Amino acid sequence: MSELFLEQRNEQSTGSLVPEFIAFVREQRNQTHRVFHWLIGLQRPFLLHSDVIDALAHLCQDDPDLSSTVLARALAQCQEVTLTPSWIYLALRRRVARWEFVRLHIETMDAQAVNVAEYLMFKERTATGGHEEPWGLEIDMSPFYRDQFKLREEGSIGRGVEFLNRRLSSRLFEELGKGDRRLLNFLRMHSHRGQVLMLNDSIADVAGLRNALRQALLPLRRRAASIPYEELAPELRPLGFEPGWGCDAARVRNTMGLLLDILEAPSPQTIEEFLGRIPMIFSIAILSPHGWFGQSNVLGRPDTGGQVVYILDQVRALEREMRARLAEQGIDIEPEVIVITRLIPESEGTTSDQRIEPIAGTQNARILRVPFRSDNGDVLPHWISRFHLWPFLERFALDAETELLAELGDRPDLIIGNYSDGNLVASLMSRRLGVSQCNIAHALEKTKYLFSDLYWRDNEDRYHFSCQFTADLIAMNTADFIITSTYQEIAGTDDSLGQYESYMNFTMPGLYRVVAGVDVYDPKFNIVSPGADEEIYFPFTETDRRLSHLHGEIEQLLFGEPVQGQSRGQLQDRDKPLLFSMARLDRIKNIGGLVDWYARAPELRDRVNLVVVAGHVDGNASGDSEEREQIDYMHYLMNTHGLDGQVRWLGVHLDKFMAGEFYRCIADRRGAFVQPALFEAFGLTVIEAMSCGLPTFATCYGGPSEIIEHGQSGFHIDPNHGDQAAALILEFFDTCANKPKHWQAFSDAAIARVQERYTWRRYAERMMTLSRVYGFWKYVTDLERAETSRYLEMFYTLKFRPLAQSMLG
Repeated sequence: MSELFLEQRNEQSTGSLVPEFIAFVREQRNQTHRVFHWLIGLQRPFLLHSDVIDALAHLCQDDPDLSSTVLARALAQCQEVTLTPSWIYLALRRRVARWEFVRLHIETMDAQAVNVAEYLMFKERTATGGHEEPWGLEIDMSPFYRDQFKLREEGSIGRGVEFLNRRLSSRLFEELGKGDRRLLNFLRMHSHRGQVLMLNDSIADVAGLRNALRQALLPLRRRAASIPYEELAPELRPLGFEPGWGCDAARVRNTMGLLLDILEAPSPQTIEEFLGRIPMIFSIAILSPHGWFGQSNVLGRPDTGGQVVYILDQVRALEREMRARLAEQGIDIEPEVIVITRLIPESEGTTSDQRIEPIAGTQNARILRVPFRSDNGDVLPHWISRFHLWPFLERFALDAETELLAELGDRPDLIIGNYSDGNLVASLMSRRLGVSQCNIAHALEKTKYLFSDLYWRDNEDRYHFSCQFTADLIAMNTADFIITSTYQEIAGTDDSLGQYESYMNFTMPGLYRVVAGVDVYDPKFNIVSPGADEEIYFPFTETDRRLSHLHGEIEQLLFGEPVQGQSRGQLQDRDKPLLFSMARLDRIKNIGGLVDWYARAPELRDRVNLVVVAGHVDGNASGDSEEREQIDYMHYLMNTHGLDGQVRWLGVHLDKFMAGEFYRCIADRRGAFVQPALFEAFGLTVIEAMSCGLPTFATCYGGPSEIIEHGQSGFHIDPNHGDQAAALILEFFDTCANKPKHWQAFSDAAIARVQERYTWRRYAERMMTLSRVYGFWKYVTDLERAETSRYLEMFYTLKFRPLAQSMLG
């Protein structure tokens, strides 16, 4: 029944329903009262979208005509309801980031539209028991939104650079003599450590540039395409051209031709292609302060997982792409990529106490570790949770800046922040150094924890969301561009909020309320999906590449005698296919939920064995309280349901080579991978499993729903309905038993999907182009927005800094 309402909602116009709703309430008082009286009877102050849809389906069983009313249509748009015995406030989301708010008095049946501030104040009163702050701090970034550079269509969200190129290419030369002059100045500004690139002072104006290009192209067209730039330089330099145009005559001709096209009539495609060729990115600083950032013996530790894998693979791909572009540009400069993280003296057998660590698989990329220091300058020796590091980040940013400049000998050309802490440090450093800033969230905690903003005080000692959400707001608005892995990460779906959209308006009672925090229609958002390391995660059918020397060890992990503290359970029937999952053992990853579904599905237990690689088996080995809770829960499930003969729980860390071969060994046995997270921002393990040829079941909440085409290259499952997920998995394996080609069809489709959309080569190409395009538009327009920066500096100084310092007591 709920699916019907969602279909009706999506078929309706995206125009406002509020006037019709208000009229309906006044005309159909009895029917309206019945619906809202029933909602109040649930005795919960806040109802979510799913609660409203379920309640509506229940009410329509007794009153089928209700489903066709404007009331039902409005409730289908309702993302949240706030209720008291007398008042009901509705938050309606008619489409992505298009919100309206309505209040209804239950006794008078009087409905009115309200603004976002009034809605948030009512939420505060409801959450705090009537305590409100009418003069509380309101954060409103809307005066700084640039309407002239703003997307209009939700389908364009996440394609910001395409929009900028289309919009600004037509505007570039509108002001006679200004746009082309800006382009000339941009080309003249490029140099690297004293070496002038692109243009020298011989070209003084745009007319001179046009003339020089014509003079250069005449002899270039007569030269062989393969003649290297070094032989062309004596002819080009007197005309005003320095290295950077290309490595040979063909490349130089083509690049100069693109510039002439731009000067004549700029097009989005020509501008992007030309900017992609400009030598302007030689060094990149990547910020990732929290966790145990290293290349061995770190994964599986608290706060250390997919982000580390992502960054290391990203670094390798970026260095290859930088090197390739510099070679094409005819420039002999060694690119540098430096990952800045925290130095931890008490390193517990890791390399986290080493200041510099070369990154394997690269020629010149390295990890630079900088310690956290207290106010008196003492180095903090031990690991600190990502939720408790906020007081140390400002000093860390200053120290990291000093160390980075010493390491590079100059400022970097691009700063990339990772996660909330890294993005805040990137904001501080990029502002001081005048460098373009890119943000990557990986995950935004606000959407992981229900009502984490509204009840922030209840979680403050453990999570310090006050600092984190404030840092997120600052970093989102200072970034020049933001990279996300999926569309949903930004804008959600028709029926659910995106992670970034959740920062559009929210309240933290007693702290501040956000009436306009981030605009997902801002062209700074771009979707650039990562991939899996193709040298590690390749199809199980490529037998000549298989790591057969690991098979004995994998066999022992799967079927050997349990090892105290490292594994639990021994599979009794080795002939069953294996259902496999691998993740950190925390609540959001929902490994305990998966085991619970499996335990309660006797037919699935008869059909397949379950193998999970997650956390520790011994709770005493974990230093993380949330993980210890999950360990206890896993043992409870194993004991209660008698799972030791059908579930193999491995509390070990698999390095990348072992993990890749482990996936393939599961595929050899015609198994499947399941990713049951309550929410997953992207889903690297999903990509890894599919790359190896494993049919995959993954959460419908977050990135996996975009990675997988349901029923074609895998399956979506709802972690909130484990019985349905178990039934879907059983149906798949039943069909495989009856139709041997069924498994192979999904295996082939999974491999093809990843190879088409999710590779690091595509990622690196896009990142390098984006960094140049945003750098160009930032230079020739007002995209930097000094007034926005000043507002955010005040917010940082007056709000974030005191919150962070208060953590030190």
